[in-house]
Parts: sequence; structure tokens; C-alpha cells
Amino acid sequence: MPPDTPREALADAVAALGETLRHWRDLGVTELPLAGDWLLSAAEALAAQEKALQGCRRCRLCEGRTTIVFGVGDPRAEFVVIGEGPGADEDAQGIPFVGRAGQLLTKMLEAPGVGFSREEVYISNTVKCRPPGNRNPEADELAACAPMLAAQLAALQPRVILALGSVATQSLLGTRESIGRLRGRVHPYGAAVLVPTFHPAFLLRNPGQEYKRMAWEDLKLARREYDQRRTR
Repeated sequence: MPPDTPREALADAVAALGETLRHWRDLGVTELPLAGDWLLSAAEALAAQEKALQGCRRCRLCEGRTTIVFGVGDPRAEFVVIGEGPGADEDAQGIPFVGRAGQLLTKMLEAPGVGFSREEVYISNTVKCRPPGNRNPEADELAACAPMLAAQLAALQPRVILALGSVATQSLLGTRESIGRLRGRVHPYGAAVLVPTFHPAFLLRNPGQEYKRMAWEDLKLARREYDQRRTR
């Protein structure tokens, strides 16, 4: 449930900021701007975070990257999409979800009954650098990037998070359950809710109608949650 009063909302925001800053201090980062710090807007906080991340060498993924892929979209978005990590196209362009999987994601978001354009959501990944050969991020790599993702979400303060695939979902929820068991339902995530679904890359590798149908149901669930939470 979202906070019922401005005071509760402020308390949640302060708690999120404090926790994120503690994580980053553990990694040796002493300043990480978030929305609310020095009266920054979400857009200013995200821009400052992205700038602070340049040259990051906190895990081995830095060794093979071309570009840090931070995130893209509306900084005021209340619907946020989180994937796994950049691929080759994303590493080259510095923008998440621009390859084949990204093209499918765009179609999924724009589908009737879902009705989001890429411009009105915010899209990011659990890790900001491309894993070699597009392998899954490893535990220490996810841990190194987790505070950055927490900072992004603290700045954005979304109502609904759409988690794409097992890596993103398991990382955000802190579980080892399979995506097949996690999808199809809503999971509390702070003041937001998280809706898991299959990663578009998985759907491209498994083009059968069954997985498409389940993904379609997940996206409609995410849209319903978004609409309901906006009216509260």
C-alpha cells in the first residue's frame, strides 16, 4: 500500500535515502544525489547519479564495457521497467533495450490494454554494464550495482515496477524462486508493487503462444495495478 499521508510518504523517502547512502558508503562513494537532496528534482538527481557513475570500476564488468547504460525515459514516470543487463546494441548506444528484445518490449508496452509509450515510462537494468557474451550477471556484479538501482528507484518513486525475467525479479525480491512461480501475481516492494514477467529475450527464444499469453496477462495486471494506484 502507498503511504496514506504526506508525513508517511516523507518518512518512506527519508528511509530509502538513508539506506541507499549507507550502501554507497560501503562501496566507498561518499556523495550520491537523490531526489530531495538539496531540493533536487528527480531528473536532476538521476542526471547527477549517472554522472557520478562514469568511470565506475566496482566490478569486473567494467573491463569489457563500451558504455555504462544507466537508464532512459521520463524521470517523473510512475511505471518503471527493470531488465537484466545491457546487450551488445545497448553497450554500443548507451541506451537500454534498443536491440531485438527492446523492440519487442516497446511493442509489449504499446499493446492495446497496456498502452504505454517508451517515452512515458522509465527503463533500466539490474546491472549497468554488459556481461561478457550476454551471460547472466553474477552475484557480486548484481551486488555492486544494487545500490545504484536503489538510488534510481528512490529518485523515481514508482507506483509499479515491471521486472523482466528471473534475474531482475530475483534480485529485486531477494528470492531464488523461478520466474514461473513468481509471475502472475503482485509483490509488495516498499511503497510500490512489483509485477514479474518473462524477459523479451526469452520470448524471442521461445516463440510459442503459451509464453506470449502469460506475458500478456502479466502486462495487463501491471497496467491494472498502475491505474488502481493512481486513483487512490
